[in-house]
Amino acid sequence: MMDRWKDRVAVVTGASVGIGAAVAKSLVQHGMKVVGCARNVEQIEEIASECVKSGFSGTLLPYKCDLSVEEEIISMFTWIKAQHHGVDVCINNAGLAFPEPLLNGKTSSWKTMLDVNVIGLSVCTREAYQSMKERNVDDGHIININSLCGHRVMPRADIHFYTATKYAVTALTEGLRQELQETKSHIRATSISPGLVETMFTPRLYSHMPEIAVAAYKYIKCLQAEDIANAVVYALSAPAHVQVGELQVMPVEQMYS
Repeated sequence: MMDRWKDRVAVVTGASVGIGAAVAKSLVQHGMKVVGCARNVEQIEEIASECVKSGFSGTLLPYKCDLSVEEEIISMFTWIKAQHHGVDVCINNAGLAFPEPLLNGKTSSWKTMLDVNVIGLSVCTREAYQSMKERNVDDGHIININSLCGHRVMPRADIHFYTATKYAVTALTEGLRQELQETKSHIRATSISPGLVETMFTPRLYSHMPEIAVAAYKYIKCLQAEDIANAVVYALSAPAHVQVGELQVMPVEQMYS
């Protein structure tokens, strides 16, 4: 069912590493034109070269964008409109976490998490929808890469504020679904909530205590970024009348907390 997406345009945020990079590569493999954005565009350029060498039928288009700056997001969607008419799929993957507890965390870090995980995601969603609407695209898809932290509060003070931003993503995805339904749109909204995935996310979160990240990836067999890319393809592949509203994907051995 991915054939209907061939030659259509997708935006993948945070596409330089981890889940975002895996999703971008997968969609290119399925024949899509993928605008992969991140602050580090050089890494996306390397992935684009890999896609060409692999003979994938789609194209990866690197775009430098800071998701915490609205003007840069607007410029990206303006560029997509000028160069590729508009967006059909939006994968809101970019997200970050800082180990800042509620009792003594830095306000600046809280604001950065909100800017990227909540506001940036919402601006991309709005701009993607407006792009679809003005071209009468009624079968588009907006997918938010959420987290198990968007559904349960784990007893770890260093991720409590991050958890709050992911609870927001859960609410935003359902709110989006309701608003789309109210407008009689057939654009779909999906939240994909991974458990522990072996990426750079945890090492970055615990850069001050690298032994924690090492232990986290050794005590169970973790998910790989490609597992989440497969979940994205699953949601996109569902028949047009089927909405995959929420997918929770976790390692078999992972406990909730």
